[in-house]
Amino acid sequence: MDAPADEQPLPGTRVGLTPRQARRVRIVLASVLMAAMAAVLVVRLASRTSVLVVGVYGAALILCGVVIELSRHGRTRLGSWLLGFGLAAALAADWLLLP
Repeated sequence: MDAPADEQPLPGTRVGLTPRQARRVRIVLASVLMAAMAAVLVVRLASRTSVLVVGVYGAALILCGVVIELSRHGRTRLGSWLLGFGLAAALAADWLLLP
C-alpha cells in the first residue's frame, strides 16, 4: 500500500528522526543508562564501600540527569556527546581508580 503523494519523501530530502522523536530517544536512553548506573553503584557498594565509588557513580547519575534536561530543552546533539564521553570517562575512572 503506497502512501499518498503528500506524505512521500522528496528525492533530495533526508529521512530520519524528527526533533521530537530524537529528544524522546535521548531521554529514554539516558533514563535506562541512569538505572544501569544505579544498579552498578549498588553492586559496587556491596562489594567495597568507598567514597570514591559513590563519587564516580554519583557523577555518572548526575550526568544522566543533565542529559535528560538537555534533551528536554532541545539540545540533543550536545546531550548525546556528553552522555557518550561522560559515561566512558566514568567507566574508565572505575577501571583505573577503583581497586
